[in-house]
Amino acid sequence: MSDELIQLDDPEISVVIRRSKRARRLTLTVPHDGGPPRVTAPPRIAASEIRMFLLRQGDWLRQAIDRAPEPEVVQIGAVILVAGRTFEITSRSGVRKSPFIAGDQLIIQGGNPAAAGKRIEVWLKEVARAALTPIAEDCADAVGGRIGKITMRDTKGRWGSCSSAGNLNFSWRLAMAPPAVLDYVAAHEAAHLIEMNHGPRFWALVEGLRPDWRDQRSWLRREGAALHRYRFSAS
Repeated sequence: MSDELIQLDDPEISVVIRRSKRARRLTLTVPHDGGPPRVTAPPRIAASEIRMFLLRQGDWLRQAIDRAPEPEVVQIGAVILVAGRTFEITSRSGVRKSPFIAGDQLIIQGGNPAAAGKRIEVWLKEVARAALTPIAEDCADAVGGRIGKITMRDTKGRWGSCSSAGNLNFSWRLAMAPPAVLDYVAAHEAAHLIEMNHGPRFWALVEGLRPDWRDQRSWLRREGAALHRYRFSAS
């Protein structure tokens, strides 16, 4: 189904309506990447009912929009997080294909400076895969699980997932988080190889793998939205 757009009484707020056969009720979310607010709705619910829902949620919606981080385009001169540290993106002459860190700078050599954002995105995916893969494999061995494939994606609603086939998916934006946070997410998904729920046995597995998991989960809840503010293309 194609998305719809509702303009609220506030001319600065437009809301995307996404109808889903799996939706059983109306849910309202404000994306972390600066996109418009979104309502997920059952297929046959009337537009008038959606508008009334939005009117009831008006105060919450405005507060959520105000709290959302301002989008930041990743380009030469900008500052970006890598492994929980901030680095200034700098362009230098040279032939090195991949970005690299020197001191407090993330350096891009050669190529079109306008394409720096996409080059950094590709690099962050490689950084995330290189960091997450061995941790997930070690944790899988520790709990007696078996990994199928490991995939990096730009997921908005979750930092990782585990399928029934043992395939692990991770957000490559974890490359920007502190290493301990990335480590926790890898352990979390490895535990799902044994327990596909979030019941007591699952959390016991996580506790055995990473006793400080609560601190890392708290960081994601508190700071994770900021990792989605980075836009790797100006468009």
